[in-house]
Amino acid sequence: MSKQSKRSNADTIATNKLMNNLDGQHSVWLFGYGSLIYKADFPYLERRPASIAGWTRRFWQGSHDHRGTPEAPGRVVTIIPEAGAICHGMAYLVTPQVFEHLDHREKNGYLRLSTAILFDDGRSVPGLVYIATEDNTAFLGAASELEIARQIAQSSGPSGPNSDYLNHLAAALRELGKSDPHVFAIEQHLAELANQTKPAEQTKRDA
Repeated sequence: MSKQSKRSNADTIATNKLMNNLDGQHSVWLFGYGSLIYKADFPYLERRPASIAGWTRRFWQGSHDHRGTPEAPGRVVTIIPEAGAICHGMAYLVTPQVFEHLDHREKNGYLRLSTAILFDDGRSVPGLVYIATEDNTAFLGAASELEIARQIAQSSGPSGPNSDYLNHLAAALRELGKSDPHVFAIEQHLAELANQTKPAEQTKRDA
């Protein structure tokens, strides 16, 4: 099996079903730092801005099922351990039944792990977060923001263009009033790449 084929088989549904972090709970807080910030396609009891400490958001995870294909994966975010870092996002209070849907949505390399979730009022609650760790087979790893933007510009999958994912995430972070230099730098590179292609496209139309 090729390296690319292995990466397209990163299904974590079965592993997440074996997790015991829902045992005996009637509701649980879930922290979202990527598309979960702006796309809540699941029922929830409460939603509020939150953060987790010691993690930073990075476009280092491959997307073979949503924003890319097995042959040409896109890039989506995971979180990477970093001392002193704060990752801002959105927390949802949900019932355990919701995770059947979420485990499928996050199946391409993401594991449902326990974390402490911090609210803006200083309160901390135990919760869960989906993390694609560097040992999962869909992990693409570090690259420059420009290289990531180039890959995003060329990628699309069943859920739409990879660029939509990036732009929606950047907009959602701005709505929260939070800065993310990594995300915003990729957004800027993507906009510049789009502007570079416009003259060429216009020339072809005028020819």
